[in-house]
Amino acid sequence: MRHHCPLHHPLKSLLARSAQSLTTALSDGTRRVYQGTFRSFLRYLAAHHPEVSQLKQLQRDPHMVGWLADLRSHNPPFAKITIAIRVTFLHRILQDLAWNHQIPALAHLLSRADVPRRDEISPRPLLPEQDQLIQKELQSRDDFFSNLLMLQRHTGMRIGECVDLALDCLFPLGPDRWAIHVPLGKLKTERWVPVDSTVYQIVERLRGLREPTAASDPFLLPRNRARETLIRRLRAVFRDAVAAAGITGRLVPHQSRHTYATEMLRSGVSFPAVMQLLGHASPEMTLRYLKITQPDLQREYHQALSHPRHLVPSPPALPLAASVHADLPTLLTAIDGAQYILRVLCCALPDGSHRRFLARVGRRLAKIVTQLRSLPPIQK
Repeated sequence: MRHHCPLHHPLKSLLARSAQSLTTALSDGTRRVYQGTFRSFLRYLAAHHPEVSQLKQLQRDPHMVGWLADLRSHNPPFAKITIAIRVTFLHRILQDLAWNHQIPALAHLLSRADVPRRDEISPRPLLPEQDQLIQKELQSRDDFFSNLLMLQRHTGMRIGECVDLALDCLFPLGPDRWAIHVPLGKLKTERWVPVDSTVYQIVERLRGLREPTAASDPFLLPRNRARETLIRRLRAVFRDAVAAAGITGRLVPHQSRHTYATEMLRSGVSFPAVMQLLGHASPEMTLRYLKITQPDLQREYHQALSHPRHLVPSPPALPLAASVHADLPTLLTAIDGAQYILRVLCCALPDGSHRRFLARVGRRLAKIVTQLRSLPPIQK
């Protein structure tokens, strides 16, 4: 455990009260990060700018610029997410002080541009060989935590969602069809995930492994310990299984979720459906989970060639000249053919005055067709 020298700074009480006000309804962990943030800033001021003793003395340059440089030059280096959190939290503290002490300049000492951008997270599903070895090892153990990890692999849930599953989470939908209810998760949303007989057997096995003393516990994984302790235990079991399978390198249970997402996409599940299965709110997040390989692209490409789709619908069959009748249906059929030719021609032309003119003609024809269809049958 790290120990720091006592912090004595004229601004300590002001920043401490602001941090306490901002974290009243937040977790203990977040409260500690807020405290560590303003303490880090005050230690920098005490070491490099001891003349600062009042809020109105704070300036972006050199105080904030120097603190940001100190964060980025830390040894060992801070992760980008750590720097981003500290900059964000200090910015919120300064905004709170600016409001309470009527010093507007404090709110502008830090900006969004000071927060480092997160690195793009590349997809990291398990390799097929790794996936098979880990599943085989978990099946051979056949204990409670191993089965719960198997359940995560075959449903794409987060570890925290697995721990929060209710005892009656599985609902029958028909012969050999079930859905598992995933409770409120990371994004504060709940969802239903369709499952097969494999998942049904895993859930039944988990129910059978429960001790009789846990009959009144509403969770599938009995809460005989704290939730975070159970999550840490699951991760430890996964690491043990990886090592027992002879796999070197660091793997984490969340990679099973990436593997599930990629497996669903390769099996033909549409992208919006994969979003629903994973419980994502944005397609950008889902894209981070999917690994599209060259074989995937080749398969999709040749499948598209075998089932071509055209942007423009097929034209209606035009009547032969010998069978043309001077009636309303024949006129509508001819206009439909003209509309089709117009659409094809518009798609072939580049953006410009000619394309816009043809588009206006097409809209006029559409209005004419609407009016013609409203006419009563024409009596000859």
